[in-house]
Amino acid sequence: MEKIRIAIIGIGNCASSLIQGIYYYEDKKAEDAVGLMHWDIGGYLPSDLEVVAAFDIDQRKVGKDVNEAIFAKPNCTTVFCPEITLSGVKVDMGCVLDGVAPHMAEFADKQTFMVSKEAEKSKEEIINILKERKVEILVNYLPVGSEKATRFYAECALEAGVAFINSMPVFIVSDPGWAAKFEEKGIPLVGDDIKAQIGATITHRTLANLFRDRGVKLDRTYQLNTGGNTDFLNMLNRSRLDSKKESKTEAVQAVLGERLDAENIHIGPSDYVPWQKDNKICFLRMEGKTFGNVPMNIELRLSVEDSPNSAGCVIDAVRCCKLALERGIGGQLTSISAYTMKHPPQQFTDDLAREMVEEFLAGEREK
Repeated sequence: MEKIRIAIIGIGNCASSLIQGIYYYEDKKAEDAVGLMHWDIGGYLPSDLEVVAAFDIDQRKVGKDVNEAIFAKPNCTTVFCPEITLSGVKVDMGCVLDGVAPHMAEFADKQTFMVSKEAEKSKEEIINILKERKVEILVNYLPVGSEKATRFYAECALEAGVAFINSMPVFIVSDPGWAAKFEEKGIPLVGDDIKAQIGATITHRTLANLFRDRGVKLDRTYQLNTGGNTDFLNMLNRSRLDSKKESKTEAVQAVLGERLDAENIHIGPSDYVPWQKDNKICFLRMEGKTFGNVPMNIELRLSVEDSPNSAGCVIDAVRCCKLALERGIGGQLTSISAYTMKHPPQQFTDDLAREMVEEFLAGEREK
């Protein structure tokens, strides 16, 4: 079968893990499908993705082959597939807008932030690249808080007729206005804000669902996260966190038997610890009452490599999106969004969302 032609916005740690994964699984078999929903989705294997365009604004990545750029600083995720041949696809300069937090300039001397001096691409230029390279799906990996930049690239995808997977917390797919625009043109959408394979959000949701199913009354909970990659450095600017906190908080609230008051639930990135690099540590606490109104609590510490933890979910989302393109389905893809994203158009429990994806893969219509 032909490859699925994708473009990536933001060649950071997440893009590095995704691209490494495409090559890592080239010589693997179905029994090696770690971190994937299925080895084969619609006839497409994990290695059947091809990056044909890439956009970034860091001078250490712009102009380089994308397979070289994924290992450039400040990327710091685990290298699990080091032997990757050059692809022949250069990283194009993107459009900055609000894709960079102002405080990041303070870290230029520490090689965590270096904006390229190359001229920014216009909307028309980016649309032309997407069309000329016959991109089918555009994957958004912009930093948290990139509201204007995400809308800019969503417009590019819409005008180029390219499907859009929004892996970060700016609400495009879950916005009825944006969804209607893509549906009118018959273009699929998946989003918003990628959910990791086993991360803080999916773990918190699973425990919350357990409390509900076992009749425990949840009184209060928190989820505190620290990390040392540029994502956590970017999120030191608290003004950029509104959508991220909303996305993570709503993902948990959605599976509670009874929603908690705002003062009783605290979820969000907490601090930047440079030596943690791409390792994210989550501290989670849940307090409730069991039979007889007797108090109980649970505390959990989760340590995961942040970027590989989400790469398999994106590969699954890309393959489902490709099926939607083949079937002529436009607009929100409810099932795969609910299964792989924190802030989908409609929230479902994770087991139900998986059932819905299986129905979609079997050929049933999106609900």
